[in-house]
Amino acid sequence: MTGPEADLAALKDATERLLAAVEPLDDDAVAAPSRLPDWTRGHVLAHLARNADALVDVIHGRPMYPSEESRNADIERGARRPAALHRADLRESAARFAETAAGLSGPAWQRTAALRNGVVDTLAGLPFRRLTEIELHHIDLDIGRTVADLPGTFVDRSVEQLARRFAGHPALPPLELRAEDGRHWRTGAAEGEPRVVAGTPAALVGWLTGRTSGSGLTSGGPLPQPPPL
Repeated sequence: MTGPEADLAALKDATERLLAAVEPLDDDAVAAPSRLPDWTRGHVLAHLARNADALVDVIHGRPMYPSEESRNADIERGARRPAALHRADLRESAARFAETAAGLSGPAWQRTAALRNGVVDTLAGLPFRRLTEIELHHIDLDIGRTVADLPGTFVDRSVEQLARRFAGHPALPPLELRAEDGRHWRTGAAEGEPRVVAGTPAALVGWLTGRTSGSGLTSGGPLPQPPPL
């Protein structure tokens, strides 16, 4: 089964895994560095909670964030809270998004969604976008989960979506991504002979999302640095 309803089910599972993983964290652990530059685990958790509320606003036709400054200020303000408050906020904000998205059906899913940085999608794309936030930032918390732990169905979807996202991007040379099962995707600059980058879908996702340096991939030369998401 595919579609936003299936993505909401996958999101529920991923959110429950994340909540279980952060349950043992104490205040010191939350204040410790994450894998993201200049962000503690508290920054990551605050961002995830505010992202859920921002997507609720998008569903209701409001701006995702009032401004980049207010988005960043909310994350900074929330980052230093005790672990228990982070867990409650993460749980409650996730429930708000799940409840709001569950109220959509039929043609409502096809309404236009205006996101950050001029990105436009349909509401049907929001559950997978939220799933991506949960899965990748679970890794960023540096509490034991790695790219190798990502569900196969999520990884397969992500390679295709990332290839589409970076198609024509001037910061990447022309590339052909090849999975071990024979699937392939063209991305990067449109002009020129593409260089082949091959490996498992998980290795491709790790590199394209900046969560790995490209270990496990073959490319016949140094791998380019993918643009930030």
